[in-house]
Amino acid sequence: MSKRNSQESKTAAREKLRLERERQAKRDKIKRQGIVAGSLVAVLAIAGGIGYAVVQNNKPSYWEGLKDAKTVVAPANTTGTKGTTVVIGKDTAKKTLKLYEDPRCPVCASFEQTVGTTVKKDLDDGKFKIQYIGGTFIDGDALGKGQIGSRGEGSKNALSAMGAALNVSSEAFLEYKTALYSAKWHPDETTDKFKDDAYLIKVADTVLALKGNAAFQNAVKKGTYDAWALAMSKSWDNNKDGVTGTPSLVMNGKMLTTSNGNAPMTVADFNTLVDAALKA
Repeated sequence: MSKRNSQESKTAAREKLRLERERQAKRDKIKRQGIVAGSLVAVLAIAGGIGYAVVQNNKPSYWEGLKDAKTVVAPANTTGTKGTTVVIGKDTAKKTLKLYEDPRCPVCASFEQTVGTTVKKDLDDGKFKIQYIGGTFIDGDALGKGQIGSRGEGSKNALSAMGAALNVSSEAFLEYKTALYSAKWHPDETTDKFKDDAYLIKVADTVLALKGNAAFQNAVKKGTYDAWALAMSKSWDNNKDGVTGTPSLVMNGKMLTTSNGNAPMTVADFNTLVDAALKA
């Protein structure tokens, strides 16, 4: 082999190697650019996810969005601003007993289970009318201050369902309230069962007028009276009777309390206080 051929072969080999190195350098550059671009997309995706989460967390909750609702669907058998005045009883009754309760309140449940039958009999006899004022403070709400708390939804949800029952009839409302406070159905205060629509409907099925009632069930599921429940709760918070807890009974502008300052929790105490208030 001539020297010339040998030299040309070496030159060709070096050129081939140079070209291959250039091609490899380009491939490496493209690969690096892809990695950077992918990393940037990942960072942007993460940032976007965080941003979305922040926005979602800063959005008002469902109930918060209703607390200042301008339009409130009020149940039938109500009067007053946003339908928050609920008075039940015979027109011939001269005096009205205001009853302040919270659906989740365990003491209200005890009162209803012990004294509720007597209250209903007196109501049917025309001894007095009942004005019901429902609160939701056990949920952690303070609607008078525009606050929705963090201890649950059951009081609000149950109050809304009670509105759906009231829309059926005053009697359905009273029977449903009795069922909700019964020993069988009223949950422990720490167990927020009333936030579950299915549970509220299950309890309602024990009331003849509500059993299988499609209109009632749809109102519960759709939250037809959710805004009304909050409006009612706000009226509870802003009451002028000095009520700060439940159950509370008021007649003639005065709270009916026993010697220890509590609401009457026995039939005897209830009769004594109400009879005295009726005569005042």
